[in-house]
Amino acid sequence: MAGAMLLSGAVAALFATALPAHNPSTGIVDPPPDKIVIKVATVNGSGCPQGTAAIAVSPDNTAFTVTYSDYLAQVGGNSDPTAFRKNCQLNLTVAVPGGFTYAIASADYRGFASLKAGATSTEKASYYFQGSPNTASITHPFRGPYDDNWQATDTTEWAQLVWAPCGVQRNFNINTELRVNAGTSAPGSTSFMTMDSTDGDISTIYHLAWKECPSS
Repeated sequence: MAGAMLLSGAVAALFATALPAHNPSTGIVDPPPDKIVIKVATVNGSGCPQGTAAIAVSPDNTAFTVTYSDYLAQVGGNSDPTAFRKNCQLNLTVAVPGGFTYAIASADYRGFASLKAGATSTEKASYYFQGSPNTASITHPFRGPYDDNWQATDTTEWAQLVWAPCGVQRNFNINTELRVNAGTSAPGSTSFMTMDSTDGDISTIYHLAWKECPSS
């Protein structure tokens, strides 16, 4: 499903866990002063029907968020047989100020889960640049009984950061998945997991690292 929506204006306080700004030994620098622009090029998947995923960039260029409004996997009860797994594939165009490149240093995934005793669930995510073989995929398991908000953080070591190529436009891809398994939970009971919070807070935050491109 093609789209070209641009959203901005996130509140700075939501990004209080921003990364260290400057690290001379790794080439990490302060974020560029000019605004970065992120647009959704395409969106696919049962977890993010068209119009239910939104992007916002932090005012200081240290992070961007993805907010989902219809991302729920569930099993048991009257659940659809295919509802146990939901996924979302976002393809983003990212315009950054000239002379800079970026990498994803960490990502915070959030949501709510209600898992009966014996049920399990997983949150899985990967992200990569178009044409790049460097795809990071991390899975976080959860086990019932559980009835609360959840959060999972993926962190990449500085030496392992995958940087956007300088001087070339490469789209950034984000793949996420929620999966719920009834396991040994009571027959007829329902368990579910969402990629958002019941209080409506931002669900996913991608923290950016920056460095300068080599002089041409």
